Amino acid sequence: MLSKLQSLWVVRGASFLLWALVAGSAVFWALRLAASPSGGAVAAPLPRAVAPADAALVARLLGASAQSAATAAPVASLASRFALVGVVAGAQRGAALIAVDGKPARPFRVGSQIDEGLWLLSVQGQQAALAASANGPAVLTLELPALRRR
Repeated sequence: MLSKLQSLWVVRGASFLLWALVAGSAVFWALRLAASPSGGAVAAPLPRAVAPADAALVARLLGASAQSAATAAPVASLASRFALVGVVAGAQRGAALIAVDGKPARPFRVGSQIDEGLWLLSVQGQQAALAASANGPAVLTLELPALRRR
């Protein structure tokens, strides 16, 4: 039989273990709830930029002759690369909002270079004229799309 002193130490030890488990559980859940949702997640690797494929080289690798590969490669027309989004025509100089290759539109002042070998020549009304050089003749005229009415 256990003496009164021994049973007192058993009760104290059991109480200590129970309270230690309660404290450990409280600390665990406090840390779990305080952590940010993305704190434990592993960041996904960034995708690499993929270089555009040379259509003639791919065709040659697949067995096409050099002549047929040169004639079969479609070339994007100059007009399909540019979209006129807005025009500000002023008395002295104007500006145009132009989207290049499907990217968000950027503002360009008259006389500024839009793309390699292409300059904004003039803006008037709902049109913008593009030229191969800053003072050359217009090569392409962009127009604003017609407004949709409801």
